[in-house]
Amino acid sequence: MALSEKYAFRSALPVWEQGKENEMNYSLIFRAKVTKGEKELHITSRSKYQIFVNGSFFAEGPARAGHGFFRVSEYPLSEVLTKEVNCVCIIAAGYNVNSFYLTEGSSFLCAEIVGENGVEYATGTEKEFEAVFYSERVRKVQRYSFQRPFIESYFFCTTSDAFLTDPDYAPGSVKLAAVPAGEFIERRVPCCRYREITARKIASFGLCSHRTPEKMFDDRSLKGISDKLKGYPEDKLMQSVVNEVYALRFSQGGTPAGSFRPFELMRGSYAVCDMGVNTTGFIKIDIKAEEDMVLYAVFNEKLPADGIPDPGRNSCANVVTWALEGGRNYELVSFEPYTYKFIQLIALHGACTVTNVAQLRETYDETLTVNKKSMPTPELQKIYDAAYETFVQNTTDIFMDCPSRERAGWLCDSFFTSRTEKALTGQSLVENNFLENFIQPEKFDHIPEGMLPMCYPSDHNDGTYIPNWSMWYVLELREYLERSGDRALVDAAKNRLFKLAAFFEKYENADGLLAKLDSWVFVEWSEANDYVQDVNYPTNMLYAAFLDALAQMYGEASFAAKAENIRNTIRTKAFNGKFFIDNAVYDENGTAVNTANHTETCQYYAFFTKTATKEAYPELWETLLNDFGPVRAKEDKYPDVPRSNAFIGNYLRLELLFNDKRYEKLTEEITSFFLPMAETTGTLWENMDGNASCNHGFASHVIYWLNNIFG
Repeated sequence: MALSEKYAFRSALPVWEQGKENEMNYSLIFRAKVTKGEKELHITSRSKYQIFVNGSFFAEGPARAGHGFFRVSEYPLSEVLTKEVNCVCIIAAGYNVNSFYLTEGSSFLCAEIVGENGVEYATGTEKEFEAVFYSERVRKVQRYSFQRPFIESYFFCTTSDAFLTDPDYAPGSVKLAAVPAGEFIERRVPCCRYREITARKIASFGLCSHRTPEKMFDDRSLKGISDKLKGYPEDKLMQSVVNEVYALRFSQGGTPAGSFRPFELMRGSYAVCDMGVNTTGFIKIDIKAEEDMVLYAVFNEKLPADGIPDPGRNSCANVVTWALEGGRNYELVSFEPYTYKFIQLIALHGACTVTNVAQLRETYDETLTVNKKSMPTPELQKIYDAAYETFVQNTTDIFMDCPSRERAGWLCDSFFTSRTEKALTGQSLVENNFLENFIQPEKFDHIPEGMLPMCYPSDHNDGTYIPNWSMWYVLELREYLERSGDRALVDAAKNRLFKLAAFFEKYENADGLLAKLDSWVFVEWSEANDYVQDVNYPTNMLYAAFLDALAQMYGEASFAAKAENIRNTIRTKAFNGKFFIDNAVYDENGTAVNTANHTETCQYYAFFTKTATKEAYPELWETLLNDFGPVRAKEDKYPDVPRSNAFIGNYLRLELLFNDKRYEKLTEEITSFFLPMAETTGTLWENMDGNASCNHGFASHVIYWLNNIFG
């Protein structure tokens, strides 16, 4: 593989409604009336789009790229053009806010439909699409999360979907104008697969009534709107959906739970449906509104103890609402993908009949996962299947941390997920795009010159970055070179990575160790992250590995020598005879004095980065093998050593076992760590407990180990 090639539309130019390209949460619907035949849609946009053909969901995009670059998708349409005249519609959102999920900038859509006789429709030309303002979507709503743009709330009447289904329906169109975009490039990653799955059972029915809320949603995504976190201030919102649900009291009752079947919701009632597995895609509900009503869909990856989904779980606004005019059937489809195992439907102000509760599941093209293996035990098979689910849901166009709260392309997470892609598919298609995105723009706004964003494509207006995560980019790139042989991408990254090395030099102290790093120094989600200043030894262990990777990729011997000096310094300064110390703090004389802090995770960093080896530190190695890991849940022999969490301490531990070919112990610990996750949600989690994301991309790395052991 090499760098993405430029893409040339035949005719299309980027357009948006004139004067509205910088409006927040402003959506348009574009329509083409297309006859049967061999046709293709070529399309890209700034934010998100959905494609509907004759009112039915077809696809979603775009595949993401770095600032100033836009990947173009090509969709064959022939099989879905079933009528003599077909409505091919594109719902395009212009979010115009910063996020961890999409790049901010002026809204546009660029699309064309090409047939056997050439271009039939093309934005920005005399063959323009019809376009209308998507007035049914409420604009002034809260963000979904700190990391993602707006929630969805709709007002639908009896003609709301006519533009998508009836070619003769012609409301007033908006005036489109050309919008500057950037460079169009090829998509390269496979298009997602979409499959409708129906809820497996109804977990509960019940009634709801209004009450004084016992708690309120006060997350920064609602309360912290500013020029650094863009959105609509709370006092400007048309509704605050999480707090609306918190103002309801739920009491279970009615028909016992059972297999899914169509059901009625009277005014002031609810049903909780179980999808069977924690899965990601577009909410799809088929409903007949008997009268004017409001429908709330509240979704969670796992249920709280009371069996009612928490609308504010994981600091997200896990609610989509529809206000519906009564007297007709609706096929409701969310615009954004969400992750959930349970979904609660609440009927307020009116009654309805629900005929289908489903999800248009969005995943990596599973036909490419040609190396999926069978495991020797039912327990390992459950874990493997959960890891597989986690992979396909987090690898749509880039490697995501989670498909729920953030949908962000985090470094370090990607180091692990990239191995899974190669293990399952034999290729590195998504990884190529993921890594390339980081080197596309000339610079990154808001963070220091030379630094890489902690996750990307994204905008970090508050200036936050994780210096450690930029090092993981280099570790991954070195492995990517081994996996793919793609020298072109590695060479294209050289100048940027040498600037990164120069950035770190500014923080080296007299011992050659990084000290007092700025912004968010991150080791892992555990007590280890309480000890990151002033000199953090795990960070410096990683720094040595970073320099080694640069030396190996670019033949710079000085980097390798520097790496070994750092390791020797850490061995001398940080090892207390039994454990490696986590950090040193400067005293009043400017001397770095070791603390007494020594975490489990620090020890794993030492061995993972080759700062320690089992030959040089045999007692510590045996202690880690025998007294740490899941055994600590039963008998903690070292209560003064803070435990590791899943990300990344436990994964480093398992990697050490794998590299030492201790396969029996590795499979035992995989079972101990992950079987409870697999049995609870059918996916693998961000943390060892289920209080955060229950579907985190890095966790699919279990497949890498198991494929190698049982391949």
